[in-house]
Amino acid sequence: MILVAGPYRSGTSDDPALLKANVRAMNDVALDLFRAGHLPVTGEALALPLLESAGSTGPGDALFQEIFHPAAERLLARCDAVLRIGGPSEGADRMTDQARAAGKAVYARLADIPAAR
Repeated sequence: MILVAGPYRSGTSDDPALLKANVRAMNDVALDLFRAGHLPVTGEALALPLLESAGSTGPGDALFQEIFHPAAERLLARCDAVLRIGGPSEGADRMTDQARAAGKAVYARLADIPAAR
């Protein structure tokens, strides 16, 4: 299971179209990983539906702070590796730092990930 970590809010000024584009970029890479035989996951795929159910009013509100990064961190604990994509992102960098600290593999390019067994 490989966590795809990339920017969500960084550089978007919370513009919904840009947020959606960032999620799409992670999902596109996740699809490539899936087709290569891996089980890809994103924190956004877990956190965004939870935020909707919790009644979040948008990125950065109290519910976002409670759920968004903590959900990704809990998910990371179950993953074998992280693929870091995209540009600057404090959250994605935090995921890669935590993965390294836990002894998990961290990749910067899809091509560097070993074939699924």
